[in-house]
Amino acid sequence: MRNWNDYKEHVKRMDEKSGRDIEDIEAQAKIVSAIIEQRNALGLSQRELAELCGIPQSSVARIESFQTTPNLATLLKLLRPLGLKLTISK
Repeated sequence: MRNWNDYKEHVKRMDEKSGRDIEDIEAQAKIVSAIIEQRNALGLSQRELAELCGIPQSSVARIESFQTTPNLATLLKLLRPLGLKLTISK
C-alpha cells in the first residue's frame, strides 16, 4: 500500500464495518479541525469560545483534543459563534 487512501480501500474490502468506522473518524476530524481553524482565525481562545457558547472551557478542550465527541446540540453551540454551519448532503 502506498498511501492512506490505499489502506482505507484495503480495509473496506476486508471489513466493511471497519471501513465505515474509518470514514466516521475522518468526518469527525474534519469537523473538529474546522472548529479549531476558525477559532484561531477569529483570534479566540478556548475560554472565549466556551463563554460565547455557554459551555465549560474544559469541554472545548476535550472536543478539540478528540477526548470526547460532542452531541449535536453542543456541536451547534460551537459552530454558531464561529460563523460555521453544519451541512448535510446526500
